Amino acid sequence: MQIFSIIFPLIFIVALGYTCCYFKFFNQQHIAGLSKFTFYVSLPAFLMLNMSQINLHQSISLQAFLSFYIPVLAVFALGILIDRYCLTKQESAGNYQQHSVFGLAGSYSNMVLVGIPIVIASLGKDMIAIAFMIITFHSTLLFALTYLIGAKGNTADFSWTKFAKNMILNPIVMSIGCGLLLNVSGITLFANLANALELLASPAIACALFVLGANLVFYKVAANWQPALISSLLKILVLPAAVYVAATWVFALDTQIRNVLVLLSASPVGVNAYLIASQLNTHQVTLAGAVVLSTVLSVVSFSLWLAVLL
Repeated sequence: MQIFSIIFPLIFIVALGYTCCYFKFFNQQHIAGLSKFTFYVSLPAFLMLNMSQINLHQSISLQAFLSFYIPVLAVFALGILIDRYCLTKQESAGNYQQHSVFGLAGSYSNMVLVGIPIVIASLGKDMIAIAFMIITFHSTLLFALTYLIGAKGNTADFSWTKFAKNMILNPIVMSIGCGLLLNVSGITLFANLANALELLASPAIACALFVLGANLVFYKVAANWQPALISSLLKILVLPAAVYVAATWVFALDTQIRNVLVLLSASPVGVNAYLIASQLNTHQVTLAGAVVLSTVLSVVSFSLWLAVLL
């Protein structure tokens, strides 16, 4: 019942978003507008306010960083090997762009839309401090690896300037960065501005989950669903298991910090991974299917991990 009480409100909002969009109460244009408000206004306000108030001594931990990212890189590499030797035909075996995108599918987590709500619901708002450190480097590291491996390390085929600009201007990174500056500098926002930002931040989690559910209508699981299932299982079972082992027995982290890392890593495949696949024009069908399958299956995987952790 404890797990049900944690999972149900989140599932309900995701299902409501899916239902409203499926029955065309909202169309794609409506969802695009709501997504823009969520990702460029409400979520940044939520992240900035919380980042400005957290205890930085609790949120910065090299052991936690390694406990999360060593398994992430290992699963990324495993995904490349699976695509290279098991899923790809012989004539395409040297297509490292394709292999790197599949590696991304098995290791890139939807931490902002799913991970943070799960952490807050199960462990409390005080435990999201460590999540911000993980989120800050998540997209930067995995997207850079995907592009570089796809170019086989040839930086001529990869613009660091353009990539850095896109990452710095990312609203999630910018909001966490602004919150960090406020925290370090000790600057306190005057009361009226803080209250206004609180109002903007208050619907962030609900809007994010609603948008996630609505967007699932636009992603389809193709007839060739096996690669999507493999990447989904890598993402929601293999990766969190590896994080659990690393955090528990290799780095011996505090139980609560370990639980945060496992729940973040158990999040489904992030939608941004599909956008990268579309940019590189490879594995789009696989990524679209993985977003849907991993999101649906994450209900089971989160229940499993919450039963193990709590």
